[in-house]
Amino acid sequence: MIVLGIICGLMLGFVLQRGRFCVVGAYRDLILAKDGRMFLATFVVIAIQSIGVYALNGTGVIQFGNDGFPWLGTIVGGFIFGIGMVFAGGCATGTWYRAGEGMIGSWIALFGYMLGAAMTKYGVWKVAGDQLLSYRTSDTYIHETLNVSPWLLVIVVAVLVGILVMRELRKPKLPIFQMKPKKKGIAHLLFEKRWHPFVTALLVGLIAIIAWPLSAMTGRMFGLGITAPSANILTFLITGDDALIDWGMFLVLGIFLGAFIAAKGSGEFRWRLPDMKTIRNNAFGGIVMGFGASVAGGCTIGNGLVNSALFAWQGWIAIIFFLLGTWVATYFTIIRKQRQTVGTSKAA
Repeated sequence: MIVLGIICGLMLGFVLQRGRFCVVGAYRDLILAKDGRMFLATFVVIAIQSIGVYALNGTGVIQFGNDGFPWLGTIVGGFIFGIGMVFAGGCATGTWYRAGEGMIGSWIALFGYMLGAAMTKYGVWKVAGDQLLSYRTSDTYIHETLNVSPWLLVIVVAVLVGILVMRELRKPKLPIFQMKPKKKGIAHLLFEKRWHPFVTALLVGLIAIIAWPLSAMTGRMFGLGITAPSANILTFLITGDDALIDWGMFLVLGIFLGAFIAAKGSGEFRWRLPDMKTIRNNAFGGIVMGFGASVAGGCTIGNGLVNSALFAWQGWIAIIFFLLGTWVATYFTIIRKQRQTVGTSKAA
C-alpha cells in the first residue's frame, strides 16, 4: 500500500510540470505582473479539495486531527518560508518538480530544503522549532471557532471561487489549450498543448482528494505533504532508520519522477547550471524554506492547499504570512533594484 504514494506523486509531478504550477510564482505575479490567474488557481485547488475531503470525512473514510492552532509558529515560520521561496526560486513542491526538469539550482535548493527541515525536526534547530510550535490555541478549525457547519464554509468558498473563475474566463485571454502541430492524439494533449492554470488546478485538486484515502490505507491520516517527507529522506539516508519510510516519502519521490517524465516527453528536460550568485541564493533559500515550513507546520502544499481546504486556522493564517514574506523578499530582491536601475538611468 505504501507504494501507492509514488503513483500519487507521479500524477502530481506530471501535472505540476506540464501546468507550470508553482505557488511562489502565483504570489509574485500578483505584484510583479499584476496577474492573479495563478493565485486564483490555488484557490480552485482549495475549493475542489474541500468538497472532496469533507465528503470523505462525512462518510467515515478519513478523519481529521484536532491539535489546536500553533499560531506563533505559523506566523513566524510562514513569513520566513515566504522569504525563502523567493531566494530558492520556487516553493517546496516547485523545487521538487523543477529538479526533475534538470535544473541544478533546484537540486541545490532541494538539498537545502531537506537539510533545513531535518535540522528543525530532528537536529540542532529542534528546540527552537518546538518552542515556537508550543504556543497553541484550543481551536483548530475556523468553523469550530464560529460554531458553524464546515459545509457552510465549503459552500461559501466554492461559490466565491466559481464566480471569480467565470469572470476570469470571460476576459479575452488565450484559449485553455494552445495548439502545437508537431504531435497528434494523446501525446499532443499531454506534452504539447499549453495548460491553462485552472485546468491544472482542477487536476491538482482531484489528486489532492485521492491522496487522502491512499495515504489513510497506510495509517497516515493526511493528504499531500512535502516538508516532513523531505526531511525524512535526508534523515533516513544518514541514520538508516527505516521507520522514516512512509507514504509521504514515496509521494515526493513520485513528484520528482512524474516531473522528469513530463519534461522528457515535452522536450523541456535539460541540465541547466545557474551562475554562482543564483546557486548561493538557491542554497540559502532552500535552508530557510526548510526551517520556515517546519516551524509553520507545513509548506504551500501542506498548509497553503491542504490545511486551508480543511478550514484550519493554520492553513489560512499561513497563506497570509507566505504572501507577506514573498512580497517583502520580492521587493528587496527585484522591485527595489528595478527602481534603483531606473533612477540611475534617468540621472545619467
